[in-house]
Amino acid sequence: MNKILAFLIILLVATTPLLAASVQKMDKDVLKSLLGSENLLILDVRQGRDWITSEFKIKDALRVDDGDLSVAKTYPKESTFVLYCA
Repeated sequence: MNKILAFLIILLVATTPLLAASVQKMDKDVLKSLLGSENLLILDVRQGRDWITSEFKIKDALRVDDGDLSVAKTYPKESTFVLYCA
């Protein structure tokens, strides 16, 4: 059991950078140009203190509690999904 757990942890650590590399990053200027688009969904995924104490909140962004991204399933796949984090 310990060997299986160790293997899964190693696998997760090894593949996380590969998965992260496939996610397209967006700078603030690109995001500003998309604001108001019908197919844009901004998910504010900041947790706890990061969200509560922030003076910066994007208008019309949906707050996602506890990393629950299931709300994204209710939008068309063609939508542009932006995850906003600290």
